Amino acid sequence: MFELADAVLCGDGPVHSLVELSLVGEHRRGHGSLYAALARGRVDVERLRRSLAALPLPRGADGRLVLAVDITCWLRPDAHTSAERILCHTYGRGKDQHVTIPGWPYSFVTALEPGRSSWTAPLDAQRLAPGDDAATVTAGQLRHLVQRLITAGQWRTGDPDILVVADAGYDTPRLAYLLRDLPVQVLGRMRSDRVLRRAAPPRRPGTNGRPPRHGGEFIFGDPASWGAPEVTTVTDTRLYGTATARSWNRLHPRLTHRNAWIDQTGDLPLIEGTVIRLEVNHLPSGAIPKPVWLWWSETDATPADVDRLWQAFLRRFDIEHTFRLLKQTLGWTCPKIRTPQAADRWTWLILAVYAQLRLARGLTGDLRRPWEKPTPPERLSPARVRRGFRHLRPKTACLASAPKPSRPGPGRPPGRPNKQPAQRHDVHISPNARKKPKTSSSPRPRRTG
Repeated sequence: MFELADAVLCGDGPVHSLVELSLVGEHRRGHGSLYAALARGRVDVERLRRSLAALPLPRGADGRLVLAVDITCWLRPDAHTSAERILCHTYGRGKDQHVTIPGWPYSFVTALEPGRSSWTAPLDAQRLAPGDDAATVTAGQLRHLVQRLITAGQWRTGDPDILVVADAGYDTPRLAYLLRDLPVQVLGRMRSDRVLRRAAPPRRPGTNGRPPRHGGEFIFGDPASWGAPEVTTVTDTRLYGTATARSWNRLHPRLTHRNAWIDQTGDLPLIEGTVIRLEVNHLPSGAIPKPVWLWWSETDATPADVDRLWQAFLRRFDIEHTFRLLKQTLGWTCPKIRTPQAADRWTWLILAVYAQLRLARGLTGDLRRPWEKPTPPERLSPARVRRGFRHLRPKTACLASAPKPSRPGPGRPPGRPNKQPAQRHDVHISPNARKKPKTSSSPRPRRTG
């Protein structure tokens, strides 16, 4: 396993297949041991998680830890003998096409840099099993991660709360409710067709009946229902022109005893937060900018909070650079691994490789291509740090023992068929995916609470 990690770090160019890593000079064993290590090896995941939490982590300007959560998929459409595959949503595989492909979805938690950067600090990864709820799994990840950060001294009493940033695929209010007892604030994007509720108005004297739990509607698609914002900020940016952010205080979704809340006993909670609407003049790509709706788990936001929050959300997209590096450069999804347990070992090995690149940041030279501009050592991208890691590798200790000489086994005799074929597994489909969406002739836009 150690030599396999060194081969990923010291290989020339992107990793395209697992067997080619056995040809790298740092890997002294044969290709058979490479697959055997992933199939029957052992990775102390809990110890690795504690080590990642103890490393120096990037922080914001106010000393706050900013964590980004997202789910990315290891697609395995033709792996019929691989268990626990789930239909994964993929985007951008055709013009305006969103298709589902079988694979293994992984939930990642990373710490974000304060400024524009292709670096992040991955801290945890967990594969979603069939039937898992994304918000529940992510909340469990964050709960254990925050406890490890507190144990490692990354957060102490009196420090600013940790900010968790999520995209629209998460149920942000539910995530905030599950983490309400931790020093955590949750910021997430909401769809533009959502409908939230205001706080219930004060009860008039002499009114009979049950008091209302919800106030008037706040419809994202209806400006007449917004009212005057509590905070409005205007910021001039280099890439987006003028950025205008408006916030409304104490808005909550109207929950029902369905889906994730079906097992909730008693009255459903009122999860109040702050809604922020961000508008920009233009996008760097030239596309038409659309407003972005954000929901923050805290209330009474100040103008400084509003600017800090939408800027932190823009930094969330740095995790996409990490996913691209893991898949296209380090070869995370290249191996044709059969079992999900071996996939978990390979995933944690890749995270350990990325952690070594972070530690080598600023220690390696810039082996730039002739067409690339010179870059200071502290501004090198992860891919350019990996180019110079081979020159840094001889200065570190080799943790792997010397390989033992052996001979390959006889294998199956020629002409004898395989009498023990591998078991085939079906793709798990969630019950919600089986339901056909209802078609309506109403011209009104879709509204979700």
